[in-house]
Amino acid sequence: MSAVPPWAVRLRAARRGKLWTQRELARELAEAADPRTRARLPERESLIRMIKNWEAGKHRPKDPYPMLYCRVFGTDESALFSDDDDDTSVRLDEETEALELARRVAASDVGGETLDRLEGVVDDLATAYQGTSPAELLGRIRQHLAYVSHLVDAKKTLVEHRRLLAAGGWLSLLASTCHIDLRQFEAAATWLRTATQLARHAEHPEIAAWCLETEAWQAVTTADYRRALSLTQGAQALAPRRSSAFIQATAQEGRIWARLGSGPETRDVLNRVARLVSPLSAPDRPEHHYRYDPSKSEAYVATTLSWLGDPAAVPYARQVVARMEADVPFRPRRAVSARLDLALALSADQPDEAGRLVLEAMTSGVLVPSNHWRANEVISAIETRGLPGTSDLREAYRGLWS
Repeated sequence: MSAVPPWAVRLRAARRGKLWTQRELARELAEAADPRTRARLPERESLIRMIKNWEAGKHRPKDPYPMLYCRVFGTDESALFSDDDDDTSVRLDEETEALELARRVAASDVGGETLDRLEGVVDDLATAYQGTSPAELLGRIRQHLAYVSHLVDAKKTLVEHRRLLAAGGWLSLLASTCHIDLRQFEAAATWLRTATQLARHAEHPEIAAWCLETEAWQAVTTADYRRALSLTQGAQALAPRRSSAFIQATAQEGRIWARLGSGPETRDVLNRVARLVSPLSAPDRPEHHYRYDPSKSEAYVATTLSWLGDPAAVPYARQVVARMEADVPFRPRRAVSARLDLALALSADQPDEAGRLVLEAMTSGVLVPSNHWRANEVISAIETRGLPGTSDLREAYRGLWS
């Protein structure tokens, strides 16, 4: 084990995960400060030297720097500055050490074999998204982003350089998605900007389109539907036709029209998605977050109909819930969303069953903060009926935030 303190290792990994130089981090720290604090900061060169010393473990940052670090990286002090050296960090170091060893054995600065393995890691992480908590997945993503940063300056061909940037773009996008799930919107926006920049340099329109689609989903979670609509239409304009990003953005547009209460537009989009999906076969890894699985469209129809208030949502959502519970492998995140769809569809006429379903979703342990509002929507609908037992649902909802 290194003699460098665990907090210093995390500070260095966090910076590298953003693909920032120490000079760029100094700028970000200064910009994160309020005017009064900024006036007290040293000159930029002095701050850069301080960052070097912190990352080497020579000195622990003192106020106001821990606060500024947390603002920049969208986390809390215990996550960055704890003295604990947990097993997760060791495991993650081993993952990237294995990649580095393979690169050296291949006697290449970067090379196709290293990039193949790195792209495999990207696919593994995107597949793990469905069944891994956002906080846990973020740790692994950041570690591999640090490795991408390590390779950026290595000797490579133009094609290898673009592949490396694309891998960094996918990882940055997935990091942003995890932060949105945790409702850490400042950190999500930072990673999304990084993903967009890497997509541009890599000349990768699908990553760029996914960035807009991801931002559209965040806007949906905050009820900013008009902005979400503009973003998802922009994603469709940017994405390669019939790509996963194009289909996902189209389906997202349908859900947004449903939130806006626009029935004709909603049904038009549902028909468009059906035409896009009909010729598709299941991908090799249907759990992959960035590969459109045709069965996913059924869940999106259930969500869309329930948000629109269409009576057809009930039988459709029941069918989706039954399929999700029988799926192998089990997809917990999708199963919880399906229960919330059915609960919302039932809330007006069958509030008892709706209450049971939303309680199951809230106590599942997999409902991420970005979807808490969906549970609250069902509970609010049930509360308007004045039935007994709603206080228990409201208490369970409050427990989600504790």
